[in-house]
Amino acid sequence: MALLRSLPEGATMLDLFKAHVEPMARVIDFEDALMRGPAPFTPEEREIIGAFSSGLNACSYCYRSHSFTAEELGVSAALIPALLEDIESAPVGDKLKPLLRYVRKLTLTPARLTEADAAAVYDAGWDDQALFYAIAICAYFNFCNRITAGAGLDVPDATLREAAKVLATIGYKDSYGGLGG
Repeated sequence: MALLRSLPEGATMLDLFKAHVEPMARVIDFEDALMRGPAPFTPEEREIIGAFSSGLNACSYCYRSHSFTAEELGVSAALIPALLEDIESAPVGDKLKPLLRYVRKLTLTPARLTEADAAAVYDAGWDDQALFYAIAICAYFNFCNRITAGAGLDVPDATLREAAKVLATIGYKDSYGGLGG
């Protein structure tokens, strides 16, 4: 049930962005650059980080949407639930685990991040740019989790699966039909 009266029943993120084009156009540009522009992570890894952050926040809309997008990009449907259960035993490469531990801590207890958390990421072979992108993706999804929860967005899996196909095929900015700047 949409909580913003201006949104139709069954509103999607696209409906929200269309209803508030002025501030959201810049968000779309940022999202597109972050999730599909040049970066130290593959699109699959970025979707994993986004869905993982959303799962930690219990944001069903974003968690399902980006888990489905990751699946469309070839990620196993079992991976993100396994990461949420236990990063250490999840079937993901050892290089990604410290990064996901960092994202987990940034999402759940950001004031408790330490130099050792960053050092673990660097020791795994990542650089400053990778850590920045992980932080930015995590922060962006925390923002989106609050936007979708606050607006009351909730749609069936079928709707999100269709949107995931579009995101995986044409990317973010193009999926919004030119709403970005």
